Amino acid sequence: MLPSALITAALQSHKAHDIAASLADEVGPRLAGSAGDKAAVAWAERTMRELGFANVHTEPVTVPVWRRGVETAEITQPSHQPLAVTALGWSGATPKDGITAEVMEVASLDALTKLPKDSAKGKIIFANIVMPRTDDGRGYGATVGIRMAGPLAAMKAGAAAFVIRSVGTASDRFPHAGSAMLKDVAAPIAAGALATTDADLLHATLARGPVKMKLVLLPERGKDAQSANVVGEVMGTTKKDEVVLLGAHLDSWDLGRGAIDDGAGCGIVLEAARLIAEHVRAAGRAGPARTVRVVLFAAEENSVAGAKAYATAHAADVAKIVLAMEADSGTDRARLVKLLGDPAAAGAFRDIAHALEPLGIVRDDGDARPGTDISPLVNAGVPSIEVRQDASRYFDVHHTANDTSDKLDAASLSQVAAAFAEIAFRVADGDGDLGRVPESKRKPE
Repeated sequence: MLPSALITAALQSHKAHDIAASLADEVGPRLAGSAGDKAAVAWAERTMRELGFANVHTEPVTVPVWRRGVETAEITQPSHQPLAVTALGWSGATPKDGITAEVMEVASLDALTKLPKDSAKGKIIFANIVMPRTDDGRGYGATVGIRMAGPLAAMKAGAAAFVIRSVGTASDRFPHAGSAMLKDVAAPIAAGALATTDADLLHATLARGPVKMKLVLLPERGKDAQSANVVGEVMGTTKKDEVVLLGAHLDSWDLGRGAIDDGAGCGIVLEAARLIAEHVRAAGRAGPARTVRVVLFAAEENSVAGAKAYATAHAADVAKIVLAMEADSGTDRARLVKLLGDPAAAGAFRDIAHALEPLGIVRDDGDARPGTDISPLVNAGVPSIEVRQDASRYFDVHHTANDTSDKLDAASLSQVAAAFAEIAFRVADGDGDLGRVPESKRKPE
C-alpha cells in the first residue's frame, strides 16, 4: 500500500523536531507555577499563531506550586561517599542541617507497607526496586508505585526520611524526579530519589553491614499560581462544532529541558494539525469537515490540574468531542495503534490502521491506554486512539537533567506526527465516527 499524500508530506518535514527543540531550548524547565511555566504559555500562544492556527487562546488553570531547594545525600558510615539525589515532587523538607540516620533497605512496596508502626522510627528507609526495561512502558507502570505511595508508607512506619532507587532504566548518575502522593499530607516526610548507580552502591554497602546516611532536602511550597491550557484550532467546515482533540502537556520537571517529556509530544500534535491545515489548503478547501483542536495542557507533572480544569470547563460540550489523542511517550518511532471506543467502530478503526501500514505501524485490537491529560475526557465517553511508541529508551532520560534537545530524533518524530495527522484527518473529515467508550470501560475519577 502506498502512503497517503498527508503521510508523504509528514515524512518530508522535520517540523515536529524543530518545534520540540524550540520549546526545550528557548524555554527549558517549566514546572507548574514557575517563571518557565509562564514563558512556556507565551511560547505556545506565539507558536500556534505562527503555524496559522485559528482561535488561539488560553484557558486559565490554577496550579499548586512546589519548588526544589538544596538537595544533597552522602554515606557517612562506614566510609564517606556523596550520592546523587533529587527530591520527589511534594517532598517535605529535612531540617536545614539535614538528617543523619541509619539506613533501612526494603525490596518492594508490599514489604514497605507491611512494616509495623514505628518499626523504622528514626531511620532513613531506602526502597531499592529495579525498574525493568520494556518497549511498552509496562516496566514503569510496575515500578512507579514505590515513588507515588512509598513516602506515605514510610511515614506510617515512623521513618525519619525516605529515598528510592530512581524509577528509570539508565545506568548513570542522573536521578529521576517525579511526584509522590504527599501534596495533601500535613507535615510530609522528606523523600528523594537516588541515581541508579548510587542506589547500587548503597545496596552493596548495606550488604556488608550497617550504613548511616546524611540527607538534606529543602524544598518549599508556594501559594497557588495561575497558569493556562493553550488552545489552537484548524477550523472545521460542515461539522465545525464537532472536534478531534490532540493533546500534549506543556509543563515539565525542573531538572532538565523537558525535550522528550513532553516537548516531543507538543511537537507531534502541533505538527499534525499544521499538516492537516496544509493538506486541505492544497486541495483548495477551507478546512476538514470537523474541527481539529490542539490543547497543550498545564501542570501534568505535579497535579494534572490542566486536564481537570479542561474537563470541567468543557463538560457541557464533551459529547461533541469525537476523538481524543495524546502524545506523551517521547521521541522514538510508533509501533502499533489501538482504539478505545465503541466496539461497533471496529471496521472504521481497521481502515484507519490500514492507512498507517506504510509507516510500519500495526493494529492491535486490545484497548488503548488513554494518556493522563485526556483520561477525564475518555472517562466521560470520548473515544481515544493510542499511537504506541517504542518506550525502550524513554525512561533513560525521563524526568532527569539529561532530558535535553540532543535526545530528540527528527525522523522518528516525523513518523509519529504522520500517524497522528493521518488518524486525525480521517476522523475529522469522515462521515462517521468512533461512537463512545462503553460505560464498562470508563474509570471513575
